[in-house]
Amino acid sequence: MSASAPPPPSPQVDTREQTVQSGNTILLRLPNGDTKAVKTDKDSTISLGRLGVFHANDLLNEPFGRTYDIVDKKLKLVPPRTLAEVEDTDATNELINDGEFVQPLTLEEIQALKQSGTHASEIIKMQIEQHANYSLKTEYSKEKYKKRKEAKYSKAFTTIEPTLFNVCEYWFKKDQNRIRDIRVDALSQILNMANIRPGGRYLAVDDASGLVVSGILERMGGLGRLITICNTDSPPSYPVMVHMNFKNETVAPVLSSLNWATAQPDHTPLVAPIDVPAEEIKSDRQQSRINKRKAASDLLNRTREELFAGEFDALIVASEYEPFSIVERLVPYVAGSGSIVVQSPYAQILSELHTKIRALPGYLCPSVTEVWLRRYQVLPGRTHPTMNTSGSGGFLFHAIKVYVFYHLR
Repeated sequence: MSASAPPPPSPQVDTREQTVQSGNTILLRLPNGDTKAVKTDKDSTISLGRLGVFHANDLLNEPFGRTYDIVDKKLKLVPPRTLAEVEDTDATNELINDGEFVQPLTLEEIQALKQSGTHASEIIKMQIEQHANYSLKTEYSKEKYKKRKEAKYSKAFTTIEPTLFNVCEYWFKKDQNRIRDIRVDALSQILNMANIRPGGRYLAVDDASGLVVSGILERMGGLGRLITICNTDSPPSYPVMVHMNFKNETVAPVLSSLNWATAQPDHTPLVAPIDVPAEEIKSDRQQSRINKRKAASDLLNRTREELFAGEFDALIVASEYEPFSIVERLVPYVAGSGSIVVQSPYAQILSELHTKIRALPGYLCPSVTEVWLRRYQVLPGRTHPTMNTSGSGGFLFHAIKVYVFYHLR
């Protein structure tokens, strides 16, 4: 008799809207290559500095990835550029002399054109037509010249889809210390080592502004369970999650938080009185407060029971505190063959953790690795690494929990 087939997995849901919604915090790529975060509240006005001002309603319900030009506080959709085929060339720029007289169009004339309302594309076209040595440039130099002029004169911007890759890139360039130097390649390895998947159950300690939690939630796709341990009484504020624009209805059932005190089995949480006799309730407002307290107390108790029941698939730690004490406290709640992943910007901290873990019998294959990434420009005959890059994306510790049984003779 054949075994019955397992039930089909639940369908993964979209954790965020595919278009810009009111209340979102979205990322915009400016002509000079910088990225700016703005909030798209309905009926509000968004200012982009020298680029101009426009109405947020023009972006609502529009898909991500589109380019817009600001014209009289209105957004004009810019058609996408076609991808031209890159061909190899033997041309060089060695005979070009870019002196001050190769561009007859003066700064005063350019300012006059801008004040008269001439579009940036027309100004750039006039500069190209009057450039004495433009025809001598290689195709690559011509493209670089156009981009430099667009960064200077264009008022166009592009909405960036809030994927984990884009948000991590934005935060790493903005303030990499706040995300504990977790580069996008380091984050991908953390999620891979922990085997994050829809329907999984995970424990996380995230002091990286919510970057790790955001990565776990995106991969879970609204299915599974994630409990975070923090050092605040109230649910932690994760700034990175603001830019991910997750749907509340897909995150709220999955994510819960405990602080270090309530994560201890012998701790008795202090809560406001919720068993108030009916005759002592004097208003609907008081009843509403009591109901909120009861709901919060019930959620806390359920989350603690779930934590103490254990059998979580992985423990992920990116914390400013000493990692061994965290692992020692939380690893009893990890199931057999579950992964333990710890990130740190410093190798010495994880080296000490590795030494302590190797002396214990309940861990398999403990290892410390360094994350390294280098971008390359790939063009025919012009492939080379980028000149400016970050030194390191941090270090990762990984081990697998195993059950240890002792044979007694």
